[in-house]
Amino acid sequence: MEQHPNARLTPRGRETLVSRVESGLGVAEAARQMGVSRQTASKWLRRSRSGEGLADRSSRPHRLARLTPPEAEERVAAARRELMLSPLGLAAATGVPARTCARIVARRGMPGLADIDRVTGEVRRRGPVTPVRYERDRPGELIHVDVKKVARIPDGGGHRALGRGCGSPRGSGRSCLHVAVDDHSRVAYAELLPDERKGTCAAFMGRALRFYAGLGLAVERVMTDNGPGYRSGEFNGLLAAAGVRHVYTRPFSPWQNGKVERMNRTIAQEWQYGRAWESEAERADA
Repeated sequence: MEQHPNARLTPRGRETLVSRVESGLGVAEAARQMGVSRQTASKWLRRSRSGEGLADRSSRPHRLARLTPPEAEERVAAARRELMLSPLGLAAATGVPARTCARIVARRGMPGLADIDRVTGEVRRRGPVTPVRYERDRPGELIHVDVKKVARIPDGGGHRALGRGCGSPRGSGRSCLHVAVDDHSRVAYAELLPDERKGTCAAFMGRALRFYAGLGLAVERVMTDNGPGYRSGEFNGLLAAAGVRHVYTRPFSPWQNGKVERMNRTIAQEWQYGRAWESEAERADA
């Protein structure tokens, strides 16, 4: 154990103090010579005579009133390994608060979800993470919008439920997951829709604006990529009528809309591939 940083005596100094007292020097005089109080000298003399030693004791409390029970910690760790959930997902699955789940995962040195292969569960290599980040000053200042194509699940389940090579070899088509994320608060709004045509994109944007307005957010800007649904007159007319400025990312620069791209990954991990769905309707209802 390391020595307490505020200790006046080193272990060697404590031995000297005890030796002088045992040689016949008074406790008060020995304390004065060593530059400590009489109470401190008496404490080390008492510990030496009782066989407790002259090392610092741990200052950790004997009891921690709010210590997480070992069985709860094991439950969180098992859920993390088997379900690969975020702290919020672990909280819902185990009943343990999300912040406690995050501390348990960190304390056990478990890898982050971004470092885990979702199929095999093995830790994989990842690219460097930039420390540079940005965040708007207030909610509603910027809303990130994107669409993600999602393969439909045939009735009875797809290959995640049945295994590859089982069921119909023909695909079931794709749906489009439209997502909006507030840059400051990360509050998200999403809908699973049949396509990404201009009318569909505009209708989704209108509902998203009403959703944020219901939360008291006055949307100022919307950022999208350069997809045809977002460049249409219908989409831009809706934003103009609402007094919202439309900004675009540069071509082939998805990282500029990184917050919604990250939300897409979270949705894929915890909803799209979060379990083996047995039908498209079951997943849509979730």
